[in-house]
Amino acid sequence: MAGSPDRIYADPSTERLMTGATVITFVRTVATLVLSLWGAYEQSLTLLVIGLVVYWVGDSLDGEWARWFDCETRIGAVVDMLCDRMSCAAFYLGLVWLQPEMAFPVAVYLFEFMVIDMFLSMAFLAWPLRSPNYFHVVDRRIYLWNWSRLGKAANSGLFAIILLVTGWWWLGLIIAVGLLVLKCVSLKWVLDLGLPVPAAPRAAPAVPSGGPTG
Repeated sequence: MAGSPDRIYADPSTERLMTGATVITFVRTVATLVLSLWGAYEQSLTLLVIGLVVYWVGDSLDGEWARWFDCETRIGAVVDMLCDRMSCAAFYLGLVWLQPEMAFPVAVYLFEFMVIDMFLSMAFLAWPLRSPNYFHVVDRRIYLWNWSRLGKAANSGLFAIILLVTGWWWLGLIIAVGLLVLKCVSLKWVLDLGLPVPAAPRAAPAVPSGGPTG
């Protein structure tokens, strides 16, 4: 079951890089990069938006695949985070290339998403969880603000939709600053928890340098 300990906590014996989910992650990331670069080269907002949609759909699909086929791994979660940020940067840099007035809100958003949010997302590794999707067992408040479906949608979708629909850079800047504040508050909560540090391995007993004496 989705909430069972077997699903929530990582199993070292199942950790591997290549799963069906990570293949989807790599494919959707390459597709997003190609479409974003093509869109910037052709000065085509349509291609950029298609790239963004591929990123969003692929990001949803790889997560669902991992749960459907029970191949959620910590490795896969980290790969997904890195590819999300690569895809996000490709789209937003392409958008700034086409619409330079968006530079300020995009700069704030990318700092929030690629630095603060990346640290928050990687924090799950301090606990034996499969991914941040199960952070509710550590702190429900932090989970709801950051990795619930609503929290993810607000962080990854709201900003882009506001920019694309309104074209108002100042409104995008307000949204980006709001997200940055939310993430900084979440960061304080995580640091207040204290990130567990794995115990250091015990040193092997010293081996006597000399042999037995007669």
